[in-house]
Amino acid sequence: MAASICSYVALHSHAADQAQFSGGEAEHYLSELKSRYGLAGEREALLAHGNGLLDRYALRVAYQVGVANPQDLSYRLSIGKSGELQVREEVRGPGNGIAVHNRNLSVFGLDPYLSYRCPPQGLVCIIDSPADGTPLVTILRDPAGAEELAKALSFLIRNLQKG
Repeated sequence: MAASICSYVALHSHAADQAQFSGGEAEHYLSELKSRYGLAGEREALLAHGNGLLDRYALRVAYQVGVANPQDLSYRLSIGKSGELQVREEVRGPGNGIAVHNRNLSVFGLDPYLSYRCPPQGLVCIIDSPADGTPLVTILRDPAGAEELAKALSFLIRNLQKG
């Protein structure tokens, strides 16, 4: 148990460390994203990257072998009014039913560095909301993917905080 707590803390703090680039590293990261997605704006590139990562690491029924009630879980990010990040969550059960939940995250006054958790005995990684620490998004268990998503969302929140 102590080892899992240590690995959790290491992963948890590692995400924040990776997102806190110096000016040159941040500029390189943002220019790479703009080039990759063929977009001129940092905000648009960060949004495209975040949504791409959410698509890639979406929790699908196919990954949930042996789970009693498997569900597809997917997310979509968008920009709301000034200083607001919108998170759309879609949960699709084994039948045709779908539940949609929308969450608006006001970014002003928040610590922009998101953390994540990837419990050792689980199928998921969770990116925590900087507003209240509750789960913001849940993805397939992939610590490197969770780290990259936390970094992209941290940069997006910092960008939105600029106005």
